[in-house]
Amino acid sequence: MMTEIITSLLLLLGSFLMLLSGIGIIRMPDLLTRMHATSKAGALGIGLMACGFAVFYGDNVSVVVRALAVVVFVIVTAPVAAHVLARAGYFVGIKLWEGTVKDVIKERYDLKTHRLGSSPRKREED
Repeated sequence: MMTEIITSLLLLLGSFLMLLSGIGIIRMPDLLTRMHATSKAGALGIGLMACGFAVFYGDNVSVVVRALAVVVFVIVTAPVAAHVLARAGYFVGIKLWEGTVKDVIKERYDLKTHRLGSSPRKREED
């Protein structure tokens, strides 16, 4: 009985976070905020759902190990994939939301060589 309750809570919470992730894709104004919504809520939602499967099939070690492997894989790869996609979108020229407060990459990116510096370029004063 307790296993079903815990499993239900984990699956419902994971499903809710996946729903929030889907709503974030529709409602957010630009690529970077959409990537943020999907990587955070989506990864946590998938992780909670996999934990729910692990709790439900707790007596089957194979399923538990696979579920935990899915959790680790998603937690490791989702932020990296989101970062790479957002960076590629920025360099291709996707427009930022007009409410963006600061664009740190703009100070470090050289449009001529298409290289990203590790620190802001110092401007020469006349």
